[in-house]
Amino acid sequence: MGILGRLFGTRKSAQPDAPVPQPVDRNPADRKPAEAAYAVIDVETTGLSPRQDRILELAVVRLDHEGSVIDEWSTRFNPEGPVGATHVHGITDGDVAPAPLFREQSRDVALLLGGSTVVAHNARFDLAFLRAEYQRSGWDLPFLPAYCTLQGSHHYLPHLERRRLADCCAAADVRLTDAHSALGDARATGRLMNRYLTMPRVPVHAELDRARVDTRAFTWPEGPSRAPLTMLPGAAGAPRNRPRRVTPPRPKQAPLVQQLTALGLTELLDDGAPVGTTPYLELLLEVLEDGVVSASEAGALADLIEAYGLAPDEVAAAHLAFVTALAHRALDDGHVSRDERSELSTIAELLQVQPATVRRLIGHADEARAARLSAGLGPLPVGWSHGEPLRVGDKVVFTGCGDAQRARLEQRAEELGVRVMSSVSRTTAMLVTDGSFAGGKAAKAADLDLRTVHPDHFEVLLAHLQPAATAVEASPVRPEAAGAQVRATPQPASAGSTVPNPAAVRRWARENGHEVGDRGRLPRAVAEAYERALHGEG
Repeated sequence: MGILGRLFGTRKSAQPDAPVPQPVDRNPADRKPAEAAYAVIDVETTGLSPRQDRILELAVVRLDHEGSVIDEWSTRFNPEGPVGATHVHGITDGDVAPAPLFREQSRDVALLLGGSTVVAHNARFDLAFLRAEYQRSGWDLPFLPAYCTLQGSHHYLPHLERRRLADCCAAADVRLTDAHSALGDARATGRLMNRYLTMPRVPVHAELDRARVDTRAFTWPEGPSRAPLTMLPGAAGAPRNRPRRVTPPRPKQAPLVQQLTALGLTELLDDGAPVGTTPYLELLLEVLEDGVVSASEAGALADLIEAYGLAPDEVAAAHLAFVTALAHRALDDGHVSRDERSELSTIAELLQVQPATVRRLIGHADEARAARLSAGLGPLPVGWSHGEPLRVGDKVVFTGCGDAQRARLEQRAEELGVRVMSSVSRTTAMLVTDGSFAGGKAAKAADLDLRTVHPDHFEVLLAHLQPAATAVEASPVRPEAAGAQVRATPQPASAGSTVPNPAAVRRWARENGHEVGDRGRLPRAVAEAYERALHGEG
């Protein structure tokens, strides 16, 4: 993965690696390799841009239909130029000086991959570099079918907040050793693929089925059809290395982007980033993390957008979500500092987000701060019995409330710096509902075991709004301790209690001969009968 090793989760492990099969012959063209169902690949590269940068190292681990290792192969290549970030991949100019050129090994690589479904973690990145090297070598390589274990993690490991290789391996109890080497990462990806293929009671991912079908229809070219290229079309002839500072040289606190990297990508999805842009957003966080964006990195973003196949509207939505999430991190304390304003403006310009958007976000922060100051936020009253308080920056979702009350509460919440969202996610602090409507939001809140409160209760929480949580205060508070989570035996809806769980009401109704649907507003007669039964009134 090269410089992407840091991004997609490769890291050193204290565990010793178990014995592995010996590599196959370094000249696979001398013999036909055994048939393999999957060919797991990983690359180390000189940089981020498939158009500008080169593959330094390639590893192939071939698996059978059950994901067991058949054999493995790896080699380094002379990139015909600087090796790039040695401190990341550990490869020096001297290491690759005697190594072959990619074009000299291109037939061997084709022989290893031919007939097998190619697998990689963040496959679009690896495949973009592989296609670029074949193009430089004079091959006309069609789009190569492949299965991405990062995208597959949404199916096999659906509850992860981050989906780098390290995150997926940890969740699947897979060893990840020899990080930042092509063979180490390919082995780990192969083990992860084995877990996917042998996971009990989990159906085969449709994307994997599609990749296998496409592989059977794919035909590798017999060899190069033209002379090798010294430079790909569109690649700049001169190196681009003038750095551009994003964050202040000596910030008083962690730069905004570094604060954001401590969170899951759920926050970016909450702010409107399309799900398919997650790998690109991971890259964006990595590029901006050190506070300096070189011209080559800025140019690589455009190349990678093309490699990921992102449409302009997807990129625009992802960039807007990124800037919006950063802005909300800046305004968490109710004040956007001069350094934070500068950082936001610079990042917005880099991502082609309109300056007016940043001004609007900062303006909202200033207005919310003024409203909070005028509201005179104070400590919770003695004897507070309403569970975990509502805090500045908390995300809330409304459903099934009276129109007038909902509009008033949403407006006041936004004024005070509470974020009113349109959809439920793991980062939602609470669902506000009177329990009369059980749609998709209520169903997802129940599935995620989120706190649910009545609008009257929410009004009390809003009246006693507390400052944004510190790192210590932000530790999860179990709903049982807060006394505000819906349970199978609900309490009557009131200003200080929880809302009856619509699912529980429906279950009770069916058990007692009432006809109710799976979704939609509960009939008043059913709700009243449930209340009477709850209080033992016949």
